[in-house]
Amino acid sequence: MRLNHLNLCVDDLSEARQFFETFFDFKFLEQKGKALVVLSDEQGFILVLSDPKAFKRQMEIKYPEAFHVGFLVETSSEVDQQYERLIAGGIQIDKEPYTMRGNSYGFYFTTFNNLLIEVSCLDDRNGKKFQNFND
Repeated sequence: MRLNHLNLCVDDLSEARQFFETFFDFKFLEQKGKALVVLSDEQGFILVLSDPKAFKRQMEIKYPEAFHVGFLVETSSEVDQQYERLIAGGIQIDKEPYTMRGNSYGFYFTTFNNLLIEVSCLDDRNGKKFQNFND
């Protein structure tokens, strides 16, 4: 079994779509009115962005503390490249990439709707591989 899709609620579908296309290489698949946008990555993972207002739910979008979306890359060099790409694109990131949890290297930042995003890898800056979560 594998995770097929994730639905993120957002206030601005256009902003969220542009963010994931620009910085994480998601491809646009379809849009259903003002309700949702469907994107896909190169591995076939589906990211659905939905606006609760389109479903007549006037709720404030608030993610729980520590909820986040994590992107895993292969090397620390790729983490650094993604960090630089986001910074160059005007995304504010408070802390540069660092060794975290003793088993990965990466960084966190928040974006629209105060969504926390992590970019990390399972090796450190010196190329040492850490154990995968499945090992």
